[in-house]
Amino acid sequence: MYGPIREEELKNRVARDWFAACDTAQIIGNIDFCAALPTDDPGLAETVSLLWAEAKRGTQADPVDSLAQLVLTIGRARTADRHLPPAYLGAFDAEKIAFLPYNAVLDVLGQNDFNWNVAPSDHTTREFRQLRALIADTAASGLLLYYYEKDERELRRFILRSLVQGKVGAAARIRINKNNFTHIYQKWLAAVKPTIAIDWDSARRSGLLDADFYLADILSEHNLTLKEKLYVLLRHDHYELERGQDEFGLFTKKEAQFTDGQQAHRQFWDRYARPPRREYWDYIAGRRDLLVPADIRERKGSFFTPKRWVELSQEYLARELGENWQDEYYVWDCCAGTGNLLAGLTNKYRIFASTLDKADVQVMHDAIDSGASRLFHNHVFQFDFLNDPFTLLPAPLQSILDDPEQRRRLVVYINPPYAEAGDIRQLSGTGANKTNVAVGHAAYKKYLSRIGIAGREVFAQFFIRIYHEMHGVVLAEFSKTKMLQAPNFNLFRTEFRPRLRSSFLVPARTFDNVKGNFPIGFFIWKTDEQETFIETVSHVYNKEGSKIGSKTIVCYDNLKGNIGKWVLSFKDDDEQSLRLGFMSNGRNDFQNQNLVYIINHKNQMPTPRGWWITPKNIIVHSIFLAVRHSIEATWLNDRDQFLFPNDGWETDYAFQADCLVHTLFHTQNRIAHTGPNHWIPFTEEEVGSKNAFASHFMSELLRRSVQTLLPATAQPDLFSLAGEADEAARAPSIQRPGRGRVLDAMS
Repeated sequence: MYGPIREEELKNRVARDWFAACDTAQIIGNIDFCAALPTDDPGLAETVSLLWAEAKRGTQADPVDSLAQLVLTIGRARTADRHLPPAYLGAFDAEKIAFLPYNAVLDVLGQNDFNWNVAPSDHTTREFRQLRALIADTAASGLLLYYYEKDERELRRFILRSLVQGKVGAAARIRINKNNFTHIYQKWLAAVKPTIAIDWDSARRSGLLDADFYLADILSEHNLTLKEKLYVLLRHDHYELERGQDEFGLFTKKEAQFTDGQQAHRQFWDRYARPPRREYWDYIAGRRDLLVPADIRERKGSFFTPKRWVELSQEYLARELGENWQDEYYVWDCCAGTGNLLAGLTNKYRIFASTLDKADVQVMHDAIDSGASRLFHNHVFQFDFLNDPFTLLPAPLQSILDDPEQRRRLVVYINPPYAEAGDIRQLSGTGANKTNVAVGHAAYKKYLSRIGIAGREVFAQFFIRIYHEMHGVVLAEFSKTKMLQAPNFNLFRTEFRPRLRSSFLVPARTFDNVKGNFPIGFFIWKTDEQETFIETVSHVYNKEGSKIGSKTIVCYDNLKGNIGKWVLSFKDDDEQSLRLGFMSNGRNDFQNQNLVYIINHKNQMPTPRGWWITPKNIIVHSIFLAVRHSIEATWLNDRDQFLFPNDGWETDYAFQADCLVHTLFHTQNRIAHTGPNHWIPFTEEEVGSKNAFASHFMSELLRRSVQTLLPATAQPDLFSLAGEADEAARAPSIQRPGRGRVLDAMS
C-alpha cells in the first residue's frame, strides 16, 4: 500500500492514516512506534499506552520476527518497569500490520534467566532464535494480522473498538487489567508497601507476602476487598489477615495498619480505577505467582504447568491406569500451588489438593466459590509436605493412606519445586549458593544419610518421603532427569527403587519461570513394584506439543566412570613439569560445557577446579576439550554424561592429532599472550616474525606429530627431541597410570 518508502515516513503515514485518534508523538525508549490515549492534562501521572509496535520498511517483514525484536527491545531496556504497558504489541510494514495482546508475552518477559543484553536487531543470535520460537508459540493462537488494503474495514473496526473506543476519559484513572497488573505492582512496592506497619521478614518466613496485600488492594472497591477468600483483606483503613478460631472456638484476626494514616495508599490508588473487570478477577488471583519473588517460587514450587503438558500427562495416566482411572483412583497433588495441575480432572469426590502457602489455599477456595473450580472445600488444605506429619491430613485422605489396598489406588500427581543448592551464577562466582533453600526440612534431616547430596534438591525430598512413607501409591510427577542420571543421585537411586512405567520429555523453557535449557520429564512410577533403574525410552515432544521422537535415558552408575575420572588419572602436579596452562574441567554433562576451557593459570578462576596441562598430559587434555566441545549442547542432551573412553584412543594417532589441532584453535582455549606462550603452532619463518619466540614447544610438537603419521616409520617418542634445547626436548614421555609402558607418539 505504501510502497518502498523509508521507515520514518512509513511510521508517519501509519500514524496519520490509522491512528489519527491517538497520540503518536511520544517516544518510549527504543520502541519504534507508540500510540496512546490523547490527553490535555500535562500533570497526568502516566501515559495510557494502547500500542507499542516495531516498524519495518518494505513488504517482506515476518510479523513474528518483528514482534520478537520488539519484545527483545522491551526486555533489554526493562521498558515495562518504567512505563505502563499497552493493551497490544504490534508489528507493521508497508502492506500489513499485526497485533498481539500484551498479556500473551508476560511469561516471556518474566524469564529471569534469559540474556536480554544482545542486540534486538541481530536476528542471528541464539537468544533471538529462542525468543522468536517462544513468540511464535504464543502468536499461534493470539496473533491478529490485517492487510491495509483488503482488510481496511476490519482493521479500522479493530482499532476503534479494541484500542480507542471506551477508553477516552479513562486517562484520569487507569483501569487495572491482566496486561498491566504486574507493572502496577512494581510501583505499589515503592509507594505503598513501605507504609504498611508489618515486619516483612517475619511475615515472609510465615508465608505472608507483600503480593497478598497488593491483591487485597486491586481486587477492592471503596477500599473494601471484594474476594472474601483472599489471605489478606483490605478493610477501609487497615488490612485483615490470619482470620480463624482460637483454642476456645472464638473468632480471631490480626490487623496491619498504615504508618502514615493511609496517605500514600490514597494518593497511589487515586491514579488507578479499581476493581478490574470481573472477568479478570480469577486470572489475576490465579496468577499470584507472577508477583512472587524468584527465590520464593523456587522454594515453594510456584511454577505453572503449561496446559498442554497437563493434558498430555493425563493422557499418559489414562494409558497406564485405564480409561476410567479418574473413577477408580484417588488423586492428591501435595504441592498444588493454585491448583492448575488438577485442571481437566472431573471426579471431585476423589481429588485432594494441598500446598505450603495459605494464600494459595485461599485462592483455590475462592475459585471453588466462584464456580471456576469443582473441588470440595475440605479437600483443599494447607499442608507442609516436607515437615508436617500425616496425622494433620483430612480424615478421608488419612484413611486412604492407612489402608494398603486403598493406598494402591492413590495417585500422587505433582509438579514439585525444582530448587537446588547451586545454580550457574553460583558456579561462575556471580551468585550465592542456595543450599539453605532445601536443607531446613524435616524430610532432609530424616533421609540425608540415606540419599546423600541429592537431599539438597527439594523434589528429591518429596519423592523419597512418598516412596518410603506412602509405599504402594502411584507417583506421577514432573521433574528433571538428573535423578535418573546424575552422579550426585547415585545414593538416592539405591533408596528410590519403584518401577518406572512410562514417561515423556519436554523443554523446560515451556514451564512458567523455570530456569535453564534442559528437559523436564513426566514420569509414572509404581511404588509397589521394585526395580533398579538402568535405562528407559521416553517420548520426546517439542514446545508446540508435537511428538518428535524418543530418547534413551541411561543410568551411569554401573559403568566404568566418566571422562573427568579418565583425565584425572593423568594428573601431573610435579612442580618441575613445564606448565603449559590450566584446564577448567567443569562437570561431566552437557549443561556444563561452558565451564570447560584452558587458561594460563588457575589463579584466574574464583574457585579453581581442574588440572595443570604439562607435556606429559597435553594430548589427553586436548582430547578432553575437543570431545567436550564437538557435540552441541541442546535442551534434550543437557543432562547426558561424558563417559570414560575405551582404549582405542591410545593407538589412534590421527584422532589424537585432530584433537590437538582442534584444541589449538578453539575459542575455549583462552591462553593469553602474557609471558612465554607455549601454544604458538607456527615457526618464526612461517609467520614472518622479526623476533624469536620464547617457546617452540607447540611447533615442535606438531612437527613430530606429522612424522608420527607418516607410513613405514616406527612410532617415535613424541617428546624425545634429541639435540633440541627447548622445553619439548626435555619433557618426559607420557606414562599411563597403573601400567609400565610408555605411551608412544601421543599425537
